[in-house]
Amino acid sequence: MIRTVTLAAALLSPFAAFAQDLPTAPYLPLDMATQAAQAAVAACSAEGYNVSVAIVARSGVTKAILRADNAGPHTVGSSTGKAFTSASLGRDTAGLAGFIGSNPENGGLRDMDSRLVIQAGGLPIKIGGALVGGIGVGGAPSGAIDETCARTGLDAIGAE
Repeated sequence: MIRTVTLAAALLSPFAAFAQDLPTAPYLPLDMATQAAQAAVAACSAEGYNVSVAIVARSGVTKAILRADNAGPHTVGSSTGKAFTSASLGRDTAGLAGFIGSNPENGGLRDMDSRLVIQAGGLPIKIGGALVGGIGVGGAPSGAIDETCARTGLDAIGAE
């Protein structure tokens, strides 16, 4: 019996050590994505704005979309594009728009990927310093208001 256990342990040890060496990466759980989206919609709704909010994972894949009652049909695409842009480039979309506007030679960034939306209202989601996704809000009368609602979503989950 002891010989069998010892043999099994010796044979399985290399596999256990290999499995421990696999890389791990932080990610945004669905419940946190949903919580952030709900907080952002609620913040804009409280101010009388009907918006859509999208949350994407670091990979750019959509995790959650919420569309307030009476939000315009364009708001889903706008919010998703802003979230994708923030996640893929790791920066806020208002800052990116300013960067492109002040440096015309960087205008090609607009055409880099058809999913990019370079308008205020998108923020990267960082938790513990790690980029785990992006949030985008679309539908308020200005990108600054969209961004304020997005920030409320991040605050609701303790994101940076």
